[in-house]
Amino acid sequence: MRNLLKVLTLIAIAAVLTAGGVFAWGYRTFHAPAGNLAPVTVIIEPGSSLRAIARQLAENGLVRDARVFAVGARLDPRHTRLTAGEYRFPAQVSALEIIDKLARHDVVQHTVTIPEGLTSSEIVDLLRLQEDLVGDIPAVPAEGAFLPETYQYTRGATRRMILDRMAVGLEDLKTTLWPERAADLPFSTWEEALILASIVEKETGVASERGKVAGVFVNRLRRGMRLQSDPTVSYGITLGKQPLGRLLTRTDLRTPTPYNTYVIPGLPPAPICNPGRDAIAAVLNPTPTTALYFVADGTGGHAFANTLAEHNRNVAKWRRIQKKNQP
Repeated sequence: MRNLLKVLTLIAIAAVLTAGGVFAWGYRTFHAPAGNLAPVTVIIEPGSSLRAIARQLAENGLVRDARVFAVGARLDPRHTRLTAGEYRFPAQVSALEIIDKLARHDVVQHTVTIPEGLTSSEIVDLLRLQEDLVGDIPAVPAEGAFLPETYQYTRGATRRMILDRMAVGLEDLKTTLWPERAADLPFSTWEEALILASIVEKETGVASERGKVAGVFVNRLRRGMRLQSDPTVSYGITLGKQPLGRLLTRTDLRTPTPYNTYVIPGLPPAPICNPGRDAIAAVLNPTPTTALYFVADGTGGHAFANTLAEHNRNVAKWRRIQKKNQP
């Protein structure tokens, strides 16, 4: 009998020690950093159970044991808030860091940059190339309806959502800039301001020139002079569907289209691109100037002139530069 008690006691002690050993192993395994030596991106699908998430993390080397992670995570009160999404985990991430990131829905943020001056057709083409966006855009929206900026989104966002945010961004900009516009501008509506801003955007990529270029066009409108903007001629030919791909000819300048400001008076009927914040601001508060003309100067900027004679000299200089640079 005594021998039996000794055996049972030894078994009980061994069981306690074994249980304690398992607990210690589980604790060490749960809190040990993962073996991933580089960041790992994982996409957790909607409806995934905690066990499924644990298995997926283990398969990607982010937890050492799926069962231990599932048990340990279940003891954390945040385990009910683990959400689906695209997550990027740092090297040697810990289980607690994983739970925290999943509970906060700290998903990967993607960005798409829409450069100033793109047409709506070009913007749609750019968004279609973004593989992390979903859904199609069945029709090209109106020109000048969007604010070019860098936009953040998460995987699974739709292309339509980005366009909607760009449209809202433009409306917000209107609320800020339109009330602060200069007095006595030769246009009376926000839509007309966008048309002129789109021309300014296409005429110069030099930030410091935008205000003066806008000032020249404002001066010409006030005097009833035609704007004579080359980008409006190009747009009248392509309607923004693709770049013209060649230099304008004299025939192009004389050929009537609704957008050709060498032929039509005043502004064209709609924008020729989607202007950026700075071009719109320049049009609403143009730099005071007496200049009525400008032409490229060969440095990326423009030479401005008050008189036609001065402008013709600048044009002749520009043509010499062009001829010199021809292959």
